[in-house]
Amino acid sequence: MTGGCGSCALQLHQRASGPLAPLAADRAAVTLEGVVRGEPACTGGAGCRPRVVVAADAVVGRGGRGEVAARVLATGPVEYLAHGARVRLVGRLAPADPGDDVAAVLRLVAPPAVVRPPAGVDAAVGRVRGALLAATDAMPPDLRGLVPGAAIGDTSRIPPDLDRAMRDVSLTHITAVSGSHFAVLATAVAALGSALALPRLARALLTAVATAGFVLLVHPQPSVVRAAVMGAVAVAGVVAGRPARSVPALGAAVTGLLVLDPWLARSYGFVLSVAATAAIALLAPVLAARLQVVLPRWLALAVAVPAAAQAACGPVIVLLEPAVSPYAVLANLLAAPALFPATVLGVAGALLAPWLPGVAAPLLDGGAAACWWIATVARVTADLPGARVPWPGGAGGASLLALATAAGLALALRRRRRPLA
Repeated sequence: MTGGCGSCALQLHQRASGPLAPLAADRAAVTLEGVVRGEPACTGGAGCRPRVVVAADAVVGRGGRGEVAARVLATGPVEYLAHGARVRLVGRLAPADPGDDVAAVLRLVAPPAVVRPPAGVDAAVGRVRGALLAATDAMPPDLRGLVPGAAIGDTSRIPPDLDRAMRDVSLTHITAVSGSHFAVLATAVAALGSALALPRLARALLTAVATAGFVLLVHPQPSVVRAAVMGAVAVAGVVAGRPARSVPALGAAVTGLLVLDPWLARSYGFVLSVAATAAIALLAPVLAARLQVVLPRWLALAVAVPAAAQAACGPVIVLLEPAVSPYAVLANLLAAPALFPATVLGVAGALLAPWLPGVAAPLLDGGAAACWWIATVARVTADLPGARVPWPGGAGGASLLALATAAGLALALRRRRRPLA
């Protein structure tokens, strides 16, 4: 806690000490330079303003020029900006909301100027992502959006009605790259290492390289970084000959990340990712053991994992959207077998698409078949009666759902007394 507070204080001081804070407070017209960090997004439905985060390093305003080191949220005609491009932006600054992970908001008054296109790793990643989008462009609308979403977390082309269906039955984690994708990747790499008869150290290094490459491919969003750091802790344990258990690895990852970036604590994606991982590690085995009384072991574990994740994440999701999903566990259980081929084939196809499109095409077709099943599950379960039940919002609604969930778990996990002889 001391490290996190100290890091937060230091970063807040850094923000306030530069020229950006007073210019934002005065809502000054400025010219800002920096590097695009992230993919442009547009949230809020029709009429929303595209936005993207820029790592600013210089600002000109009120007759002076100064160096800065802060993230700024730029809104306006930014939809064509590429991750890693150096840009010059002209607009009017405004203060960010308290607790935001950006230092200021810049509303553009003119189209941005690209000073330098992406180079090096950013250019290579951009080429791979662009080739994947091009290779899937002729697919039906659901697959055109879902294949890149399941592979690299690009949700820009998912149809609004499919997005709504996935939200209604809690399947959005399939396109929000986090722990499940890294688990799939680690499993695939482990299988490859075993097939090649690689020693333990080589397998660990291969997993670390694959994890780092995947982070670069999908861009380091909060849930991605959390999952990647946790994987790195586990790899370190393997190298040392002491395989890390998931809970200590998660604790080390969360502590380290919050020290480096305290604003992650306010990220819903980060909180949901941590809550789901902790529930799968701590609650799922207990649920599975109880379910084995009436279900085969494999089916009990398959049901316990999404049930535990939903139990932990439900109260947080209610803060975002005041509704509950009665069919969430069923939808996740049905969609789970398709996640592995959708991710592995999608990533493999994306990596090959820029250079070997003929080889990439059948891989992406296989990923599309898996994504078809995911889309079908989402649409069918979302159309069932009562798929989305309204729930009180805010802290009160979250607390109510947490209490109801705890009561249900206590009832389900209670030990039955043996009858007296």
